[in-house]
Amino acid sequence: MIHIAVFVSGNGTNCEALIRHFGTSARAKVALVVSSRKDSFALVRASNLGVPSVTFDKERLADPSAVIPVLGRYSIDFIVLAGFLPVFPTYLIEEFPRKVVNLHPALLPKFGGKGMYGHRVHEAVKAAGETETGMTVHYVTPEVDCGEIIAQFKVPISPEDTADDIAAKEHVLEMKYFPRVVEEIVEKL
Repeated sequence: MIHIAVFVSGNGTNCEALIRHFGTSARAKVALVVSSRKDSFALVRASNLGVPSVTFDKERLADPSAVIPVLGRYSIDFIVLAGFLPVFPTYLIEEFPRKVVNLHPALLPKFGGKGMYGHRVHEAVKAAGETETGMTVHYVTPEVDCGEIIAQFKVPISPEDTADDIAAKEHVLEMKYFPRVVEEIVEKL
């Protein structure tokens, strides 16, 4: 059984989708939710679904002696970033080589990098006059949003679409594809 930790910062819809997706799996399960914010609604979602959680503020996240033992306690084998806003610590990338993936709400390499997250991404897509957007799942490396792309899914957008419309269209892709992509990755572990 592969034990997955989902790292979050916000609402947690992708976190909930992952927990539900792996809820009946014989191969993997979400064993822990890690939040960068104690007020993240993802913590409520995890609790409602019976998944333990922990919060690491910026200072604790930077301390390997605080984080690694907790991940060990839950036998974590694989990490999924699902709306996790802080830059992911290099020591965890080294501790889990090619076992940390991120969901980015755009078609990388466009609209990626430090500071490009959440609604900022959708606003940038709109401002650039793009005709499509989508989601990217990629391996996490020390360089933000530069890891090897695992999967991308696209959706057309129109000039009339607002940043909110673009976000809604992209979110549909996340709900449909993200858990399946993570499942495909862990099946190969």
